[in-house]
Amino acid sequence: MEKEPKYIVVIGASAGGLNSVIEVTAQLTREMYMAVFVVLHVTPNSATDHLLQRIQKNTSYECEIARNETVVEAGHIYMADSDRHLVVKKGTMLLGEGPVENRWRPSIDVLFRSAAAAYDGRVIGIILSGLMQDGTAGMLAIKRSGGTLIVQDPGQAEYPDMPRSVLDNMEVDYCLPLEQIGQVLLEKSKNGVHLHTVPKDVLAEAEIAEKAAIGIDKLKEIGEKSLFSCPDCGGGLWEMKHESFSRYRCHTGHVYSSNELLFKQNEALENTLWVALRMMEERRNLLKKMSEEEKSKGWVRSAKQKKERELELHDHIGRLKQVLFDEKRN
Repeated sequence: MEKEPKYIVVIGASAGGLNSVIEVTAQLTREMYMAVFVVLHVTPNSATDHLLQRIQKNTSYECEIARNETVVEAGHIYMADSDRHLVVKKGTMLLGEGPVENRWRPSIDVLFRSAAAAYDGRVIGIILSGLMQDGTAGMLAIKRSGGTLIVQDPGQAEYPDMPRSVLDNMEVDYCLPLEQIGQVLLEKSKNGVHLHTVPKDVLAEAEIAEKAAIGIDKLKEIGEKSLFSCPDCGGGLWEMKHESFSRYRCHTGHVYSSNELLFKQNEALENTLWVALRMMEERRNLLKKMSEEEKSKGWVRSAKQKKERELELHDHIGRLKQVLFDEKRN
């Protein structure tokens, strides 16, 4: 079998995605001459080897965890390790521990964007079951670079958010049940490869993700300064251009879709409110203690003032708790 792959297949999955990955990779055949890269969202320190073994049992391709500067070969499945970004370069791959993207490391978008920049029209992007929106921006990069887009039919996916997000934001080449994806890959492998010019902004952002930290000048080429701050590092966020949906990146490399940014803002706000609640309760308790001590000493006026402030804080605390509990219910 030739080592040089004809196509680069990148697969992204999250919640409910392992079985979907297994079913798709089981349909791979040697005649396809493809190299396959997989990002499956798992928690840090997860047993990636165990997941890889389950995939290997059902495919004729050789499965391995992606390693830094490994040569890309046809007939191989390279799986991203937990808590490390996987970046595809021409003929090889790199691993990184840079900032999370859309709350994940490894990130589907990082893999897909790098593959598009390196292999243009030779890339086939596949999004399977998963929550939220990781993979949408990466699929758009593949589309704009001349690649092929395949999404699992959301009606079949255990968690349809990721496939549905792609469908809501762009036209795809195929929306299929899992059992039909292998046939499309086989047909693609028999066709000639159409080379395509990769857009400059896709190349620039792929470079950003690879280096993990860049200067503001580079961001100005691909985005516009927004009114929002990064919830992870506090830096300014830049809204990416050339996309039909909003996505934000800071100069240190944190990236969020609108929904992810809203989630992180809500999380930060809730944490801030709980800290404020704790401090208000401590202040109320201190005022109560001081009021009682001053009353016992006959300092009636001062004790009364502190008691009034204690009662005011009690009311404020009640209202703040109501806000927090209402937010929890919503």
